[in-house]
Amino acid sequence: MRAERLMRGRGRQSVRRLLPEHRPVDKPGGTTLISPQAAGDGGGIMRKLLFAIVGIAGMALSGQAFAADYKIVAPAAPGGGWDQTARSMQTALQDEKISGNVQVMNVPGAGGTIGLAQFVNQASGDPSQLIVGGYVMVGAILTNNSPVTLDQVTPIARLTGEYEAIVVPAASDIKDMAGLVEKLKADPGSVSWGGGSAGGTDHIAAALIAKAVGVDPTKVNYIAFSGGGEALAAILGGQVTAGISGYGEFASQVQAGTLRLLAVSSDVKIPGVDAPTLKESGVDVSIQNWRMVAAAPGLSPEQTAAVTADIDKMVKSATWQKALADKGWADTYLAGDDFRAQLAKDVEATSSILKDIGLVK
Repeated sequence: MRAERLMRGRGRQSVRRLLPEHRPVDKPGGTTLISPQAAGDGGGIMRKLLFAIVGIAGMALSGQAFAADYKIVAPAAPGGGWDQTARSMQTALQDEKISGNVQVMNVPGAGGTIGLAQFVNQASGDPSQLIVGGYVMVGAILTNNSPVTLDQVTPIARLTGEYEAIVVPAASDIKDMAGLVEKLKADPGSVSWGGGSAGGTDHIAAALIAKAVGVDPTKVNYIAFSGGGEALAAILGGQVTAGISGYGEFASQVQAGTLRLLAVSSDVKIPGVDAPTLKESGVDVSIQNWRMVAAAPGLSPEQTAAVTADIDKMVKSATWQKALADKGWADTYLAGDDFRAQLAKDVEATSSILKDIGLVK
């Protein structure tokens, strides 16, 4: 939309500059504008040029040939949920010709707060800059007491929801959730959990599981990794007892038989996923991670509307819907004022949970 408005202006200026009716000819005493007919044989050439210019201008007005470019910050290392979200957006925006060029930049660290701070400081007022985030970032901001918060960006939309999955290496002696709970009760410190950033959804889920089975959540031995790829390597390498993260980050390894899926954190079984819920396993916990996209601070209402329109087209596209199905993500799309209101509620609720499990004082 931004590019379309820009090119409308450029298209009109180009046509005015090159219209053959206004071809300048220098004459003594000044410049005279002559028509194609007065130009003799050159008139036919000029008419062809005019048609070519009009065609190019039409392409510009369509918004397809000159779609807006975007740069998306994934505030985590490659391989995790934010990285997958950003790259799925990249594919959908480009394949659906919503954007002519989309670049993804990974800025890992501190639950996304390092990337968030860089984004806020460097992208202000630039509608081509986007950042992905979500529940994990909300928790990391609170646990890290981050000076930069989501209040300093322009929230655009919630995109997806994903339930947590608890896995162990295929060679582990833990065969089900009951076996993991037994070890956790016997010696909480001996059970190491590998997941995403401290204070994020994975950490919260592990603490809630401990609390639900009568273990002090502050005793949970949680090892945070900056990205899903690093966490997965640690789990597969047996460096941690169990892994906890979004199901999509483990799906291919579960299907390949290198990881054993113990349970998922949904209220009911997930279609196509061969695993019980935590509640079915005797652990009264249900939690869903969610991911969002935000734009830079300092945008005008018109710029915010243009970005939102592009994201709205993206989430309704066949390419995006296929990505949701392939990765097992729920379509939880919510945009505009409704999303901003829900985000404020989620921040408040997350703060309450973190205090309850001892991660925030």
